[in-house]
Amino acid sequence: MTDREWWKEAVVYQIYPRSFNDSTGDGIGDIPGIVEKVDYLEALGVDVVWLNPVYESPMEDNGYDIADYRAIHPQFGTMDDWERLLEELHDRDMRLIMDLVVNHTSDRHEWFVRSREGDEEYADHYVWRPGDGGTGGEGTSSSESTSSAQSNPPNNWESFFGGSAWRYDHEREAYFLHLYDESQPDLNWDEPAVREDVYEMMSWWLEKGIDGFRMDVINLISKPEGLPDGDPDASGLPVGAEQYVNGPDLEAYLSEMYENALADYDAMTVGETVGMEAEEAPRYIGDERALNMAIHFEHVNVDRGEGGKYDPVDLDLVELKQIFTRWQNALAEEGWNCLYFSNHDQPRTVSRFGDDGEYREESATMLATVLCTLQGTPFVYQGQEIGMTNTTFEDRSDVEDVWAQNFVDEALASGEYDSFEEVRPLLEECSRDNARTPMQWSDGPNAGFTEGEPWIDVADDADEITVEAARADPDSIWHYYRDLFALRDDHETLVYGEYELLLPDHPEVFAYERTLEDERLLVVCNFFDGEPGVDLPLEATAADRLIGNYETEPTLGETVELRPYEACVYRLS
Repeated sequence: MTDREWWKEAVVYQIYPRSFNDSTGDGIGDIPGIVEKVDYLEALGVDVVWLNPVYESPMEDNGYDIADYRAIHPQFGTMDDWERLLEELHDRDMRLIMDLVVNHTSDRHEWFVRSREGDEEYADHYVWRPGDGGTGGEGTSSSESTSSAQSNPPNNWESFFGGSAWRYDHEREAYFLHLYDESQPDLNWDEPAVREDVYEMMSWWLEKGIDGFRMDVINLISKPEGLPDGDPDASGLPVGAEQYVNGPDLEAYLSEMYENALADYDAMTVGETVGMEAEEAPRYIGDERALNMAIHFEHVNVDRGEGGKYDPVDLDLVELKQIFTRWQNALAEEGWNCLYFSNHDQPRTVSRFGDDGEYREESATMLATVLCTLQGTPFVYQGQEIGMTNTTFEDRSDVEDVWAQNFVDEALASGEYDSFEEVRPLLEECSRDNARTPMQWSDGPNAGFTEGEPWIDVADDADEITVEAARADPDSIWHYYRDLFALRDDHETLVYGEYELLLPDHPEVFAYERTLEDERLLVVCNFFDGEPGVDLPLEATAADRLIGNYETEPTLGETVELRPYEACVYRLS
């Protein structure tokens, strides 16, 4: 059994502040609004809140473009509001982890402003390279600089948000690297002063009492010497990604981060690791490293084709099971798994991997069963616990996400699509905006999220799928999640037990055992709307069902007959 840790036994609830609860009526969720709902989080049974960025930011990428790491953006409230939130959570024995975004900053950050000016102290804080910037007028910010598409960038790397990863700046008369939006210049982690500034900032937050960090795209911070061109055929990631994913000094930087910022704290650290494979993970995750666990992407890319995010394909359950099993096995002894189906960057779970129509409740609870019974720490994204679904986009102006906006622009410019209406189905299936619609608290105006005009429209079914209705119905998705959390508390086997996949080649059913000492638990989940009969290779004389998403349980004999999206957890003897 792996070492016991509080964060292994926890359930994490992710809050996207802009869309959670608005206390002021300005249409944007805020920290006082979260404070109003702390009792709700306690009632649900979560242990940790992961708070998406609330720092000072121009909001080009909804807060992931940070202009001041030590200030709260006024639209979210004040530092006093934040401190009250921390106090309210701690008073209820819940913990708080903050988003740490240190691959890049905003181009409004003081570090970048001074770097652009050539200030000796900050000149090398970002990845600058000389080059021909083409023609264009003088500019004082990246948004006014000449487009890199009109010039000769230092290499062929592409941004995750589309287009070149380079932007020419006239004031510095050089290019800067931006793996994400052009307003998000990449920090130069080869510069010791950058690392010192980051570690000092992390220590500042830990001293304020937070319980850890979720580290945004942390495995992209190390870039190779010389910044060589990328291979356009290397992967499904943007051109050049193979050069900096798990870059040459990543392991050293994570060890240094641990020693300089984390070693003296009992902190939970979760690394978002783009393009990382299971076999590589133990090198970066574990004792005396900066990462306790990894947010990987293999399982949420299983229904995407070679075209990436906006190239949906049918779910292959056999491949999904293989991915989960690789990660379960790779981190069984060293490291830990982060378990998730949805977050602020992914479409809604039930719309993507389940059925948001006839079998919405059944498929949502089935997916919840998988989430809470694999080895790892479950992460629940706001609204997932009531089965919130994807939304629709009546007009191009409804699209808020910068990634989605860039996709629409590129799709129409390519000539592959003639109108927004042709692109719209892909947005409604794949866009990050699906996860960012307001939390649906009630069937009142704007789903009870705000008394004003919400910054993004509520989903179409906001008057039908609500917290208020779910809590009133003892058979709801909400209560099923609550029961699953309690089940994890009661059965250490679901936390620390060994994992064994059953029926690896079955195209519809995900079945596995979890074993710890004398306790054996069996999990059986039907991922589709058929009614398969499965023969389970069990050596058991009896089975006691601990939880299931149908009122009556299937007969557990030589053949188990499953109903659409059925899920069951048994204790075997």
